[in-house]
Amino acid sequence: MKNELDNKQILSVYERIQQRGKQNDIGKHYEGVTAYSDIDGYTIYLEGSGVLLRFGFHNAYHLDYEHDKHKDDFLKKLYNIANEE
Repeated sequence: MKNELDNKQILSVYERIQQRGKQNDIGKHYEGVTAYSDIDGYTIYLEGSGVLLRFGFHNAYHLDYEHDKHKDDFLKKLYNIANEE
């Protein structure tokens, strides 16, 4: 799983969702992904397709998922959001 995602890409997707997304109960939702942060802002979360991505201190991230298909769908969504015009 190492190097599947670039740290700049994760932050770019988070910012794009914050700008273009619609507010829901936990954060902003856009193109099938919800973005939110913890209270202190040190950890951000991207959630969708049965996957939770946690990105935090020291630019480390962790993906929680049960099936590889969920991960693949989620990564495709992040790629599409990151490469929008």
